Amino acid sequence: MTVTVSSHSSPAVQNPLAPPADSSVGKTRLQALSSAALLLPGLLLPALLPGIVSTAQAADAGADGVSLQFSQYKEGKRELVDAHSQLPALNVDVVHGSVNVHLQDRVRFTFGYTQDTWSGATPVTTAPLVTNPNRALLRNSATGVVVAGASPYVNNQLLLDAERRPLRVSPGVGGGTEIDTRAVQVLSSASPESRDQADFSLAYDWDEAALEGGTGISQENDYESVYGNLSLRLDFNQKLTSVTLGSGYTRSQASAILDPDLLPYLNRTAYQQDIKRQRGSEILQGDRRDWTAHADLTQVINRETLLNVGLGYTHSKGFLENPYKAMTVLFVDQAQLRPNGGANLPVNVPVTADMRVLLEQRPDQNRQLAFNSKLVRYVEGLDAALHLSYGYSHDDWSVSAHTLEVEWIQPLAGGWQIAPRLRYYSQSEADFYQTYLVSEQFYRRFDPDNPERLQVFDPGLLPEHFSSDHRLSGFGSLSAGLTLSKEITRGLVFESALEYYRRESDLALGGGGGSPYADFDFRIISAGLWLDLDAASLRAQRRALAMEGEHAQHQGMHAGHSTSTGVMFGHLLPNAGDFMLAYRHAFSRQVGSLLAGSHGVSDAEIVSQGCSALTQCRYVPTYMNMKMHMIELMYAPSPSLTLMLMPQFMDMDMNLRELVGRPAAVPGVHEHTGIGGHTSGGIGDTVIAGLFQLRETSSYSLHAGLGVSAPTGEVGLELRRMFRIDGGLMHFDMQTGSGTWDILPSLTYTGQGERWQWGAQLSGVLRLESRNESGYRLGNSAQVNSWTSYGWHSGVSATLRGVYTHRSAIHGDFNEFNAQIGPMDFPRNQGGRFVDLGVGLSYTIPAGRLAGNSLALEWLEPVHEDVNGFQLARHGAVNASWQFAF
Repeated sequence: MTVTVSSHSSPAVQNPLAPPADSSVGKTRLQALSSAALLLPGLLLPALLPGIVSTAQAADAGADGVSLQFSQYKEGKRELVDAHSQLPALNVDVVHGSVNVHLQDRVRFTFGYTQDTWSGATPVTTAPLVTNPNRALLRNSATGVVVAGASPYVNNQLLLDAERRPLRVSPGVGGGTEIDTRAVQVLSSASPESRDQADFSLAYDWDEAALEGGTGISQENDYESVYGNLSLRLDFNQKLTSVTLGSGYTRSQASAILDPDLLPYLNRTAYQQDIKRQRGSEILQGDRRDWTAHADLTQVINRETLLNVGLGYTHSKGFLENPYKAMTVLFVDQAQLRPNGGANLPVNVPVTADMRVLLEQRPDQNRQLAFNSKLVRYVEGLDAALHLSYGYSHDDWSVSAHTLEVEWIQPLAGGWQIAPRLRYYSQSEADFYQTYLVSEQFYRRFDPDNPERLQVFDPGLLPEHFSSDHRLSGFGSLSAGLTLSKEITRGLVFESALEYYRRESDLALGGGGGSPYADFDFRIISAGLWLDLDAASLRAQRRALAMEGEHAQHQGMHAGHSTSTGVMFGHLLPNAGDFMLAYRHAFSRQVGSLLAGSHGVSDAEIVSQGCSALTQCRYVPTYMNMKMHMIELMYAPSPSLTLMLMPQFMDMDMNLRELVGRPAAVPGVHEHTGIGGHTSGGIGDTVIAGLFQLRETSSYSLHAGLGVSAPTGEVGLELRRMFRIDGGLMHFDMQTGSGTWDILPSLTYTGQGERWQWGAQLSGVLRLESRNESGYRLGNSAQVNSWTSYGWHSGVSATLRGVYTHRSAIHGDFNEFNAQIGPMDFPRNQGGRFVDLGVGLSYTIPAGRLAGNSLALEWLEPVHEDVNGFQLARHGAVNASWQFAF
């Protein structure tokens, strides 16, 4: 999000009721310059694009605040030349939140959390186009055989000329050959995978110095990183000069489940000692260490100009390979050059090459030196700032990179700000990068002198290091972006951004990067909110003084968490013009035995009855976890009407086991193989709602709610392909949305005494469409909530809640292929009747800089469940939330 800072000085203690400084009055050019210099346009995906807001950068801004953001990265279709791929392009959905608060005037704490979910097709290697490595895949379905997309097929033979260039054979009997040196990327599908990252830092500010230390962890199914950093900033020359020194250390561990779609063709003999085999999966393990150091100088040149220069050093050591990238090798058996031991063939006679793929092999260390610079120029006549950045880096792998970026930050009337930017990047290729390799030896053969002895290729005749990862090739790129922000009210800023990126081999400095087959594009869109807690608190206090009359008698009903944190649409905002920003997190878990109704069932019953009359079940879930992140923005245009906007981000994971007594595997039919479970996630459905006051007194309130759920989530997520056998659409519960427009009505009653508060709510979900784009619709649901809470002094309260939920089964069924491996793939095994009991605690900070911020936590325990069909038992749920009204 956009953050404005005027200096590095420690925050001064201010009178919270003092008149605010007008941003356009009494502001010197130096203050405006400093503010413009530290504007941080907020795109996400820091691994993909530079200049993106990190938690540490937000903390550097100094203001107490909360940032909540969604973003999406989406690639265009890869160019496969002679194959039509229906595989979805790579897509990444990201949710990010951070909080930066001063624990004392000089002590600052920062916490950040990021979750991203990746899905889609990615390149695993590069091969000669003449081998047609992206083969069309046929899937079995109840409606017949249909084309599903492209699948890697890289064990093949081809003809090479005397210079070892691929030859294309003309169709027909006796067809001739022609040289075709074109290459193509080989794609493999991937089901969604999620990554969670959490980091925090603690900083102490002196008058002319600051010390900050931080640590964090990043986790996904196949990779984990733990990192720490320390930095020292020294200010000189009345803070016109700053020097920052920093260092960091990261330890990473890879446990990569090798791609089952590529595994039948993949030679991994070089890593046999690093591969662990478990339940049909092969897991490549490796450790990595990264050490970093940097030094930066920031200098205010004059009242309009600021310059920043820096040097960085990174030393990486250990397992630096990408375990999902392979190298295509064309093996030419020298025996064919002398048929039957005779004279050599003429040089113009084509030779046959055996095409195979080997896991890439990179050096086990890399050292990089980087230089960066940034010039910021304040343009007084336009009240704008020009940012010019240049960076250069060089490493042990001979990769030299140049980055040039220009950005214009222009404030507009009405609290708007626009920031267009343009970025150019160019790099040279790594010294071990190759499109593919040609090796003058056989791959595998029987020994001519001992036909019972199998001979394999000699790894010593290959280069020591090799990779065809296009990110190590020479290329250039251009990207253009636009950030638009609006101050909604004092302290609350909305920001949206769009970035378009194009990678072109010919854009490399010097021309001709040599990898046009890898050219592609992507776009990033993001939206988020930044809440300045200091400014919002000041606004809230002023409004409280102004409203001391009309609503003072019942305003306490709306303070903090007067309802249980698990209840949606539980309260209105009391005054016209009020805002509230909240974050909600829900976690639920299903684990243990399968139920039929309210009773456990055996594997034999599930196999014979859990699926359908025509299909016996083969697998059953062992557990399923669901996480939901929701941003909640509320605004009251009047005391009797509150409007709400609630985007969601979903994340689910499920593990399976084979049923005892299941039917035997059928060739060509999808099987869940290995230890990897299913993961899915991404942007969920978005809710827009209005709450309407029906009756309100000093002791009770009655209001109605009407919401609309927009189908922004996915209903077409697919399982990962297993050994070229398609699994089709994921289970119903693993999709991130409903796929239909839905109505969410509610009626809520709340009451209060001196210490006690209580309430009840009737709510429901009504599906407005008969089916979604995947052929089904989720069932309607109705829910009854009742709760009571008791408040102690100092802002602490306890809640007790009872919940009854009735949800009907799914109507319709998938209209596309689904493997139907277990009960979770059949519509009748959805819904039921459920009773839960929840206990919770909430705390509203009563005073100080963070006064009015509320935190709440609730545990929801299943008491009774009567499920439709066969379903996994529920284990409980956690609801947590933060909210702040102003």
